[in-house]
Amino acid sequence: MPTSCASRSPLGGSRGPTSDVSVGTRRNLSACSQATATVSEVQRVLGIDLRGKKAFVAGVADDKGFGWAISKALAEAGCEIILGTWVPALKIFETSYRRGKFDESATLSDGTKMTFKHVYPMDAVFDTLADVPEEIRTNKRYEAADGDFSVAGVAKRVKEDYGNVDIIVHSLANGPEVQKPLLETSRHGYLSAVSASSYSFVSMVQHFGPLMNKGGAAISLTYLASERVIPGYGGGMSSAKAALESDTQVLAFEAGRKYGMRVNTISAGPLGSRAARAIGFIDDMINYSVANAPMEKELGANEVANVAAFLCSPLASAITGSCIYVDNGLNTMGLAMDSKALERDE
Repeated sequence: MPTSCASRSPLGGSRGPTSDVSVGTRRNLSACSQATATVSEVQRVLGIDLRGKKAFVAGVADDKGFGWAISKALAEAGCEIILGTWVPALKIFETSYRRGKFDESATLSDGTKMTFKHVYPMDAVFDTLADVPEEIRTNKRYEAADGDFSVAGVAKRVKEDYGNVDIIVHSLANGPEVQKPLLETSRHGYLSAVSASSYSFVSMVQHFGPLMNKGGAAISLTYLASERVIPGYGGGMSSAKAALESDTQVLAFEAGRKYGMRVNTISAGPLGSRAARAIGFIDDMINYSVANAPMEKELGANEVANVAAFLCSPLASAITGSCIYVDNGLNTMGLAMDSKALERDE
């Protein structure tokens, strides 16, 4: 059985008598035991109470993306958070957390620090450890893995360590050829994008579904390129997002009937996260959105996170198989307000 919250590091794992955990960290850890008894701002304002619930969030590697923001919103509502972090990014993430690099963004509305029951190494492109090529297993970037890092392996470890879960969050996407137009995308690049960005969600529902308590929820993140042409968002990523949205509907039916869980996806507007920088023109996408969306402002990760918390809560008990747009209304527009074609000579 796992040790109590007060005897674990904020990132999970037991600490022995020779621990180098600071006094401040111990205070944070002791505060963890009180988190489920605290009514946070999210609980008070939105009426979302996830105390006693456990969420597994896949795809958190820093404090800038949607995965971190969703984890924080769930924690604000009293939910306990378990992370799955891409193996090559695990050591950097854990080190940054322990050194206090994320302290400001990890601070909850009641002044305590968001903690994690455990951070598991994970690579969601592998369903089982047998699927992992030898060159990956022996790669130095995967030395941080302390056990089975496949989807099935992580699900098994979570079950053994913490029992059932109530929420799974898929905040994963990768397209090795994302900067290539579709006409120049290779078969390997296209299939890699679909594997990492959409099938990984199918795999998570397959393997975590049996762990889900009835009434649980799964959410993923998609993008408008699934249904509109976004030049530059290539490498098969637009197809991967379209597949993700279609799979959301099918999984809502199948997993709903089989596990009594709900499945939804959020179509989020552009955010300047570390992962989004790989696209190569994320700042232009943000500027375009501000200029053309009904709401003339940048999208905040917390705005997407609050919708995610709602979708994972009992308040959304009748919502499943849906794609919820959180993009300042950009999806509704059919005309670019800043287009040069609209300019008129005086």
